[in-house]
Amino acid sequence: MRAMPADTAPAGRRVILTGATGGIGRAIVDALAASGCAVAACDAPGSPVADIARAATTAVFDVRDRAASESAVAEATATLGGCDTVVANAGIVDTLHRAERFSEADWRVDIETNLYGAFHVVQAAFESLADSGDGRVVLISSVAAEIGIPGQVAYGASKAGLVGMARTLAAEWAPRGIRCNVVMPGMIATPKVLAMPEQLKEAMKRTIPLRRFGAPEELAGVVSFLLSPAAAYLTGAVVRVDGGLGLAGSPLTR
Repeated sequence: MRAMPADTAPAGRRVILTGATGGIGRAIVDALAASGCAVAACDAPGSPVADIARAATTAVFDVRDRAASESAVAEATATLGGCDTVVANAGIVDTLHRAERFSEADWRVDIETNLYGAFHVVQAAFESLADSGDGRVVLISSVAAEIGIPGQVAYGASKAGLVGMARTLAAEWAPRGIRCNVVMPGMIATPKVLAMPEQLKEAMKRTIPLRRFGAPEELAGVVSFLLSPAAAYLTGAVVRVDGGLGLAGSPLTR
C-alpha cells in the first residue's frame, strides 16, 4: 500500500503573527484562517488591527520593546490556548539614505524593528513552541539581504541578520521539536509597491524573469506550506519568493 502524501495545509495551528496589518500580513492572516488556524494578529501602536476580521485575537505593541513583546506574547498565547507558531513579519522598509548619510537614529529604528523585534517575539514564545511538540517559526526576510539595494543599508543588514538568526535557532531548537525557516520575498504587490510611479514599476518588472510582481497571496501560500505537515522535515531553510530576481537575464544563445 502506498503512503499518502503529507498534508500541505496547516490546519489547527495557533499562530502569533506580527506586522499583521500590511499587505503581506493581511494575506497571511487570510490564508491561515482559511486553513483552520487561529491567528493572533499583532502590529504596532496605532495600527488598525481591529479591522482584521479573520483574526482570532489581536494585539498592539512595539516589537522593539522586549517587555512589551513578552507581555503581548503571553496574553496572545493564553487567549489562543497555546502557541505553536510564530510568523515574524513586522518590519520597516521606508528608510532610504545613502550609507554615508545614514543617521544613528534611522539605523537603530530599522535594526531594532526588523531584527531585534523578531528575536524578542520568538524568544518570548519559546516555551510554548517547545511544549507544543511541533513548533514552527517563520521569519520574513527580503531579497535585499542577498542582492544589496542602494539606499537601504540598514534594511539590508537587518534582513540578512534574520537569516543568521533563523539558522542558529533552527540548530539550537531542533531537539525541542521547533523548526525555523526564512521566507525571502522579492517585489510583492503590496499597497506600498503598487503606489510607486508607473514608470518605476515597469522598469522593476523588467529585472524580474517572470516579468511581474508577486501577489501577497502567493507569498502567504509559501508561509502556509512551511507550517504544514508536509514541511515537518524542513528547518534552517531560506525560501526565496521573488519571481527569479537576480537570475542571469542575458541569454548566451538564441
